[in-house]
Amino acid sequence: MKAVQYRKIGQRPEVVEVAKPQPGPGQVLLKVTAAGLCHSDEVVMSAPDALGYELPMTLGHEPAGIVEELGEGATGIEVGTPVIVHGCWGCGVCEMCAAGKEMLCLNGMTSPGLGSDGALADYMIVDTPRRLVPIGDLDPVRAASLTDAALTPYQAILSVLPKLKGGTTTVVIGVGGLGHVAVQLLRELTGTRVIAMDVTQDKLDLAKECGAHEVMPSGPDAAEAVKKLTGGRGAHVVFDFVGIDKTAELAVACAGVEGHVVLVGAGGGGVKVGFFTVPSNTTISTSLWGGRAELGQLVTMAQRGQIHIQTRTFSLDDVPKAYQLLHEGQIIGRAVGVPSL
Repeated sequence: MKAVQYRKIGQRPEVVEVAKPQPGPGQVLLKVTAAGLCHSDEVVMSAPDALGYELPMTLGHEPAGIVEELGEGATGIEVGTPVIVHGCWGCGVCEMCAAGKEMLCLNGMTSPGLGSDGALADYMIVDTPRRLVPIGDLDPVRAASLTDAALTPYQAILSVLPKLKGGTTTVVIGVGGLGHVAVQLLRELTGTRVIAMDVTQDKLDLAKECGAHEVMPSGPDAAEAVKKLTGGRGAHVVFDFVGIDKTAELAVACAGVEGHVVLVGAGGGGVKVGFFTVPSNTTISTSLWGGRAELGQLVTMAQRGQIHIQTRTFSLDDVPKAYQLLHEGQIIGRAVGVPSL
């Protein structure tokens, strides 16, 4: 079968032929229908040690597919069911996993495409049926990226939801695969005013289409513009979906007293936090992915038409080109690999 793999440190992904996998006891064989591409894949491929992952590795941690075959003892799902895959594969027994927070597994989380072979292939193995979330008649191309591009901002928003009351202001920095969904979720879940920032006009246009009340370039004057729009107060909540030093510093600059800055992007940056460097009583937190229960909630929202992921599709042969476009910032919304193309 065909697969897109990261094979050697420092090299770009390759399309290769590999053997079709067979499900072992308790496992599920999925015929892949769609798989989203993510900046996290770029982080892995730019790291000097591939973050410790064993290579070669098939990429793709946003899977949608149809259950093709059940391994011995696998129960709870029927062959032929269209599903997406919750990508946070924890141990299942530590206190975080027991609380439904497998993304915070104390024994180390793995994921398809981030530690094991992923979904950018004709078929993939899922280690247990409990990772699967049925999607009914949802378009798999739209549904695949619910697993990360929607789940990650959803979890981040839920972590500060009590602060997002009517009359508040929220800033979203970075209107990419995650940020454009965050804007929609904020509009659906809260009464906050949403200010979206990015460096390109096409992404600001997308933010406006997704419901942002205000859009502006994330340049040196952005924080002052936020202060002006809020009568000098600053934002109550700021989400940074980029995660480099400049955006983290901008996030803090946009925040007001008793504000909350959530650093979500995996850009490798950060910000200095101290008594005199952030507004008084400001909270700085990070947010990693999300739980399976929350993924089920997002599927229901998508089925009701409350959220919509902007996608651009590519055949598996063209996925390396898609990663290059993603690297260059030329993908609006989410790139999705589709094996049937």
